Amino acid sequence: MKNKILSTVALAALFAASASFAADKPADKPDDKAESGKGWTRAHYFTPEEKITEGSVVTNHQQVNYKAVTGTLVVHAKGWEDTPVKAQGGDDKTEDKASAEASMFYVAYFKKDARAENRPVTFIYNGGPGSASLWLHMGAFGPRRIVTNTDQHMAAAPYKVAPNDESLLDASDLVFIDAPGAGFSRIAGPDKEKAFWGIDADGHAFAEFITEFLNKYGRWQSPKFLFGESYGTTRSAVLVNMLEQRAIDVNGVMLLSQILAFDLSPDTPYFNPGVDQAYETSLPTYAATAWYHKKLPDQPKDLKSFLDEVEKFALGDYALALNKGADLPEAERNAVAEKLHKYTGLPVDYIKKADLRISGGEFTKTLQDDKDTTTGRIDTRFSGPNLDSLSKEADYDPFISAIGAAYIAGFNDYARKDLKWGDERRFQLFAPVGKYWSFQHVPPGADQAPWQSPNVMVDLATAMKTNPKLKVQLNVGYFDLATPFFEGVYEMKHLPIPARLQANIDYKFYESGHMVYAAEPSLKQLHDNAAEFIKNASTPAP
Repeated sequence: MKNKILSTVALAALFAASASFAADKPADKPDDKAESGKGWTRAHYFTPEEKITEGSVVTNHQQVNYKAVTGTLVVHAKGWEDTPVKAQGGDDKTEDKASAEASMFYVAYFKKDARAENRPVTFIYNGGPGSASLWLHMGAFGPRRIVTNTDQHMAAAPYKVAPNDESLLDASDLVFIDAPGAGFSRIAGPDKEKAFWGIDADGHAFAEFITEFLNKYGRWQSPKFLFGESYGTTRSAVLVNMLEQRAIDVNGVMLLSQILAFDLSPDTPYFNPGVDQAYETSLPTYAATAWYHKKLPDQPKDLKSFLDEVEKFALGDYALALNKGADLPEAERNAVAEKLHKYTGLPVDYIKKADLRISGGEFTKTLQDDKDTTTGRIDTRFSGPNLDSLSKEADYDPFISAIGAAYIAGFNDYARKDLKWGDERRFQLFAPVGKYWSFQHVPPGADQAPWQSPNVMVDLATAMKTNPKLKVQLNVGYFDLATPFFEGVYEMKHLPIPARLQANIDYKFYESGHMVYAAEPSLKQLHDNAAEFIKNASTPAP
């Protein structure tokens, strides 16, 4: 059956490295024939498990001997403790929350012979929402890494899985977590998905998991960090505030490819007329992409100085022109169209026909249309043949097609052979959240979800004000059109925090895409930046 990206407008903004694998058919329940046929019962999923293996990796010129703990922890849905368990023969409705459980899968790497109070622990997850964490696990920070091409489609199996010279184990213990329903995580059903699939429900599940983990492994005195990618940054903003409300101070939050305010998504801004910021914050990524593919009429030599110029135009003359709407004079309209042509390489007539407003999908379909070629979305350095030469927008992502199979094969092989986990269980790359996911979010200080697109900037701001020692690192790639780099900067600059707390935010930029670690030079930079951040935020202030 043909795979597809879920069509919900808000979801489209979030699908990072796993969206294109979301299946038409909902995933089977944990007791489906493929697994229950092995004699497995509910207890196989909803009793905590763990398996221990050992290994070693050389990273940052240091040999780290580690213990790998692969297992599951069981968490309950929010509100379960206030709901009585159904008595036998009682009303079915009374059991909804009480029986809503998730078995959350994780792989934890602990440095041998390290004291908890001297050893940071970093909780790591991808986005989606609903993605497994194999991307960051096998692409960025785990002890083994999938080796992929720079900007070309991978050849089919076998794929290269190599020791990861840039594993973050030199700086921190690592805990890779699969969201409920993804990877080897499971949700107790039937029909309990809605108890875990939503902005607030998901944040609660991860807060429960981290609390359980700190208890199980005695890590309350360890410096604590969160690392989320894509929707994982949305989760991090919600999660860090939830942890702070539990009196669990977090040392630092690392955000990769950020989206906190969904109105800034470049995917379908034309469904949100009157809100033009998405066009403005996407423009620097359009410019970087056109520069990479040499589609600019006057090709600059230096990317950074070029992007500085584009950013000033985006928030200056371009924003002013869009704000005028129908009152924009024709001469000014023509001047802005010419400038957009200079910065994007798109034809002036096309820009004017689009009313100066070009979505991400329109850009990736049009930039290389003269070659019947579609530009990538997750990483715009990648390209592939058009599926439909007459389509308005790109109808697939060449980046996902290029590297996805390598990650799936590599992780399945590593988990089953090296971590000794999985048996004949199915690995679910992406939980089918589209039918259930709730984007309703109640921000701190509100009684109910506001009538607006999801925005978790208040959550991060509240955590930073509640814990003014909290450090935040923003990591963004110039060639990311899923969550454009300038969008992340814009969000950070507009956090409702005192000006002095802006000093707690660290900005890092990479000549790569959404998964910045897909480019080896950027992988090293990401490691070094994260390691330095962890070191600085773990050291008590004098």
